[in-house]
Amino acid sequence: MSDAADRKEPMSPLVRMAVEIGPLAVFFIANNRFDIFTATAAFMVAITISLAVSWVLARHIATMPLVTGVFVLVFGALTLYLNDDLFIKVKPTLVNGLFAAILFAGLFFGKSLLKVVFDGTFRLTPEGWRKLTWRWAIFFVFLAVLNEVIWRNFSTDFWVSFKLFGNVPITMIFAIAQVGLLQRYALPEPKTPEEEEAEAERQRETL
Repeated sequence: MSDAADRKEPMSPLVRMAVEIGPLAVFFIANNRFDIFTATAAFMVAITISLAVSWVLARHIATMPLVTGVFVLVFGALTLYLNDDLFIKVKPTLVNGLFAAILFAGLFFGKSLLKVVFDGTFRLTPEGWRKLTWRWAIFFVFLAVLNEVIWRNFSTDFWVSFKLFGNVPITMIFAIAQVGLLQRYALPEPKTPEEEEAEAERQRETL
């Protein structure tokens, strides 16, 4: 296989959003038209398709969607096999709890594992990564607790709706709120070979 085939190709923001939110929309629609078990089966199919599309378009699957997809397939299968929607309901709690635990563990050992989660999307100073990791770790805990509150105290239909119309906007608002930190601690973009050659040429001209 050639290097070109192996290279990661970035997806446009709109395509990325469709791939990530699409399975939740399928889950919501199927639950409205049928029931939670049919919706769970549709969710499993949709998230498998979304991961496949990510691979086809970008030759790569990011860490967070991949881990989430695995959990959906495992807990979705348990939901259908045991005919118990508890498993699909606690899935977000476990996924967000896992991400939080990984980030906190990394901080404890002096490492920012958020770079793995974001898969090289940002280039920050070590201090920037540390602060951003703290924020996201706490936010993942918040999402885990929020999921527990919602599914334990509200109807299944409300919980499904909240996954799409509650969690998604909350996460987007939180992510947007981090823009200031990203700008404050951003590293300069690496120079392209052309820029390096032009700079070397200017230096030679000054000698």
